[in-house]
Amino acid sequence: MMIKNFDKWNKNKKIINNSKTYPLYNQREIWWCSLGVNIGYEHDGDKVEYQRPVLILKGLSKYTCFIVPLTSSLHRHKMRIPLGIINDKSASAVISQFRTIDTKRLTEKICYLDETVFELTRKATKDLL
Repeated sequence: MMIKNFDKWNKNKKIINNSKTYPLYNQREIWWCSLGVNIGYEHDGDKVEYQRPVLILKGLSKYTCFIVPLTSSLHRHKMRIPLGIINDKSASAVISQFRTIDTKRLTEKICYLDETVFELTRKATKDLL
């Protein structure tokens, strides 16, 4: 089992929570997102900045949105939808990990996802429900 540094993440989480900034975002965008250190098999951010790329599935308000984390793992799985090359890496959406986040977690926009690929990903996520 991997050791996780929850204490360091909690310090970062307090800073994010106290931020007054809510970035403008749109559906279909891919952003760097401070997902942090999560429990068990939930997708974490990286070990340094606690970030990972995410796809914005749907905006709920200025303050919250539905996202799906991305992975560069080449492991094929029915819960991973291939998206193509993002930031010079092969990327897949881990649809089993979609969730609502506070938009304060969004740190930097990377790009827009192709509309056709986005619709396939959105439909696959919707079909989970």
